[in-house]
Amino acid sequence: MQINLQIASDNNQNQLTWFPANLSGLNRRFDCRPATDLLRWGLVTFGDEIVLATGFGPSGIVLMHMASQIRPRPKVFYLQTDLFFPETITLRDELAEHLDIEFIEVHSGLSLIDQAQQFGPELWRHNPDLCCHMRKVEPLRRFLAGKKAWISGIRRDQSPTRAHTPLVAWDSANHLLKLNPLAAWSKEWVWDYLQKYKLPYNKLHNEGYTSIGCRPCTRAVVPGETERAGRWSGLNKTECGIHIQADGQVVRRLIQAPNGSS
Repeated sequence: MQINLQIASDNNQNQLTWFPANLSGLNRRFDCRPATDLLRWGLVTFGDEIVLATGFGPSGIVLMHMASQIRPRPKVFYLQTDLFFPETITLRDELAEHLDIEFIEVHSGLSLIDQAQQFGPELWRHNPDLCCHMRKVEPLRRFLAGKKAWISGIRRDQSPTRAHTPLVAWDSANHLLKLNPLAAWSKEWVWDYLQKYKLPYNKLHNEGYTSIGCRPCTRAVVPGETERAGRWSGLNKTECGIHIQADGQVVRRLIQAPNGSS
């Protein structure tokens, strides 16, 4: 599907009319400009109709710090899967205090006990796509309904599936704009930023965990592996699904429930 975008002048940006669109103009506008320029544009343009997502990784922490310099007490949401490492919860609380962040917990409404009763124990082992879909993809879709844009911290250097991430994209799965202000940043830039501003980070990074998600699906990496190699290790899976677009560029694998229903 071809997407077109109509943009009013910046002087009237609160009355912008957005259409599913070709975003090449916006990408050219913010190419080679500081990430804060795109972040500020998004926060000012969309106000309460844009939301910042985090998985509590280093890139997300950078964006939270930037946002806190632009807007007092910014709201940041995360997808609570009930499978976080304890260190991740500790980091959330540190960030809330350190950056004065208001965190919004987004939950599937399905407990791990109920999930096990319906689909069998440890669903993440025998059908990780379905587990991610129920605990992350669907809750995200419901949360973003009615929003005009969201912000993520994904970067091109994180994995081959993210190598062509644009600064501004049309999220065809959720039908809104998606801003990726750090798309062109490197891992080194991110860590330099964290150290410069003395920002807290997940202590598991000191133990070789370069990308941290749910406990059962995350391991430390070894030298030479990509940043996200420790996610779903040994499985034919590299993404949870929230960053996979229904645009034909990345084809989502069929999510099949054990009883044959999708």
